[in-house]
Amino acid sequence: MQGKVIVITGATSGIGQVAAERLAGMGARLVLVARDKVRGQAMLARLREHAPGISHSIHYADLSRLVEMKRVAAEIAAAETRIDVLINNAGALFGSRQVTEDGLELTFATNHMAYVVLTHGLRERLLASAPARVVNTASAAHERARLDFDDLQSTHGYRGFKVYGRSKLCNILYTRELARRWAGTGVTANSLHPGFVATRFADQSGGLFSYVVRVAKLFAISQEKGADTIVYLASSPEVAHVSGAYFYKCHPATPSKEAQDDAAARRLWLESARLGSLESPSS
Repeated sequence: MQGKVIVITGATSGIGQVAAERLAGMGARLVLVARDKVRGQAMLARLREHAPGISHSIHYADLSRLVEMKRVAAEIAAAETRIDVLINNAGALFGSRQVTEDGLELTFATNHMAYVVLTHGLRERLLASAPARVVNTASAAHERARLDFDDLQSTHGYRGFKVYGRSKLCNILYTRELARRWAGTGVTANSLHPGFVATRFADQSGGLFSYVVRVAKLFAISQEKGADTIVYLASSPEVAHVSGAYFYKCHPATPSKEAQDDAAARRLWLESARLGSLESPSS
């Protein structure tokens, strides 16, 4: 990874932080996208400790706001002459339904649309840097999820974990369609389940679910193990030509039947492009 440029979201804590530190230690230059400036600056300091002499950088944006994601994508594209790896990792779970200024349900906006908008905004840099990679953090939480294209914003029967699972299904379907559309460009796209990891995840989701998650974390795997598959997909020569796959513990895994639905993947791509007012949704 010596000299490679990696853009990563969700790297100020949890598995994203561990992955970023390990990739920096392998010689990569990290470009972080974060929301919290205090944690962002602390993370930059940690990266400089792990890899002194490399000019890591950070950009700040609210991942749930389309205008912010478009802005930060444009800033990164203007600042970087190449991007070798994009890691979409940031995600959240919310105990109650909230709607963003764009009229999107907050989980859908943060966990899915942020991946779509940032990847779209960095498309030209990734293609020009080929061979390059897109790595999307999904979850086994997708396994019982179903998409309702008539209610993507979960206006009916909102339950936090159920909606989170849908967003992770979106991650896998989006990755599948991204790989199909970018086939032959030299840019691969893969998704992964990191395992159930003891991180800050869901601590602020509120209500009984937040308490249940905190108890469950007593039995979770370490952040170091959770980061393994992210680092593997970002760096290993073994997957240099693999695209459109779903991984767990650094091995290909089989996602749910719904996550293998190519028609749903295409429909989600087009609907996401419409919701995000993205140009050239066909590519």
